[in-house]
Amino acid sequence: MLNRRILRIKAFKTLYAYAENPSMSLKEAGNLLEESCQAVRDLYLFMLALISPLTAEAEARIRAAKNKFNPTEEERNPNLKFVQNGIAHILSSDPDFQKIISRQKLSWEQYDVFLRKLYESVRSKQYFREYMENPERSLRQDAKLFVSIFEEELVDNADLEAILEELSILWNDDLAYALTYCCRTVESIAEGKPWSLPDLYDGERDFVFDLVRNAYCSFDTYNHMIAEAVPGWDKDRLFIIDVVLIITGVAESANFKDIPDKVTINEYVEISKYYSTPKSSSFVNGLLDKLIKEIRTN
Repeated sequence: MLNRRILRIKAFKTLYAYAENPSMSLKEAGNLLEESCQAVRDLYLFMLALISPLTAEAEARIRAAKNKFNPTEEERNPNLKFVQNGIAHILSSDPDFQKIISRQKLSWEQYDVFLRKLYESVRSKQYFREYMENPERSLRQDAKLFVSIFEEELVDNADLEAILEELSILWNDDLAYALTYCCRTVESIAEGKPWSLPDLYDGERDFVFDLVRNAYCSFDTYNHMIAEAVPGWDKDRLFIIDVVLIITGVAESANFKDIPDKVTINEYVEISKYYSTPKSSSFVNGLLDKLIKEIRTN
């Protein structure tokens, strides 16, 4: 489930926590890394679990409209395509999915206000109207609709961000990745494949844990190398995020000879564009390149 970009970010964040709290043991750093990685999958599960309650919200609206004193013809004979969508039915009746959602206590039950607001936004959109007007009923159509909802309604959604922040500090920055995986899942279901819990590391667990361990154990050494490489800078003035990114990159290059140095440098430069200052990418690029070459010649 977690690709190397995400794993590098998790490693960097773990090492940043260590830089901010030098009393953190290697075991504690490993536990934090594991928890942080597990949190991405939990977020994916939480967002995938949104499908059924959103469908239930639409169904509740239809029932309420039918029970009005004088319902309109449309309210008496509503379009049931969305409330009968196959994706929600498959997930709600999947014992493995429901079991893990229950075990992880991932529930939307207390967020009815958000669900109402989200449904109002969805039903006002052109993609939803086109879905409802299309006479075709298929898992492919249902999956396409939910991909649109994941992509257009939930990214940069302030109400959702507030909910996620309340639930877990470890969910910061992972929403877009989790939603991308939700899209893959509904498309897979539409192809007739049963839902299964994604493997968390996809065979990359050793990579990320070895990266953190090597960077942790050589943290002071690499930090000293950085200070010597920029003699004109006061060590205390170096931006700690840049320092940790460079240390992580140097550790990767020093311990994973099969990864081309150019790939390692590009990866941490890209991460710096998101987590550091506007000028950091050039600083990280130049210094990481210099230190990796220094390690290669020694």
